[in-house]
Amino acid sequence: MNSIDCVLFDLDGTISESAPGIARSVQYGLKRVGIDEPDLKKLETFVGPPLNVTFREMYGLDEQQILEAVMAFRELYQKDGIFDCRPYPGILQMLRACRARGLKLGVASSKPEQFVVQIIEHFGMADLFDAVCGSSMDEEQNSKAGLDSKQLVIAKALDILQAKTSRCAMVGDRCYDMDGAVRNGLLPVGVTFGYGSRQELEEAGAVYIADTADELEKYLCGLHD
Repeated sequence: MNSIDCVLFDLDGTISESAPGIARSVQYGLKRVGIDEPDLKKLETFVGPPLNVTFREMYGLDEQQILEAVMAFRELYQKDGIFDCRPYPGILQMLRACRARGLKLGVASSKPEQFVVQIIEHFGMADLFDAVCGSSMDEEQNSKAGLDSKQLVIAKALDILQAKTSRCAMVGDRCYDMDGAVRNGLLPVGVTFGYGSRQELEEAGAVYIADTADELEKYLCGLHD
């Protein structure tokens, strides 16, 4: 890949340190179906993939329980969990630097799109992005969301941006981000300050992994030079 003119970013674990609000809301959802999970650190696993997938994989919930747990999650998350988060150090500066270099920027998250938009606006970042995309609210609730959700959201963002896949990078902290990038023909770039490990990112095909927002800025801006 010679150069890029477009970068897509994951939200949770890449732009936003969002585990506190998500973990508390997952805990609340589990209690609704009779499961008491005191370990909030364990629930950070829910950051990234669709809720219905992780509820099923981690706790063996059936379809009715998933519906109840997701609805309870949303009940607390929409009330106060959504803003129990903050941008990672240096992220705003990195985004501004990329924007100043003329890069098109977008958000591609598996989180329901209305939440993604609210958080980006809350952070005062809306003017930095040309596209802000997320999943359908109904998909998780009806257990229709799958591990290919990120791939589909990335494709949606690319369509809005009218971006050439060969000149676009996808930045994220989990294997789902790297897999979605590879499946769409994008340059997969990982970050270790989120919720995935370096090993996870490497095994998923990341061509570059940044440990800080400053490292990420230098890499992305260097590709656009």
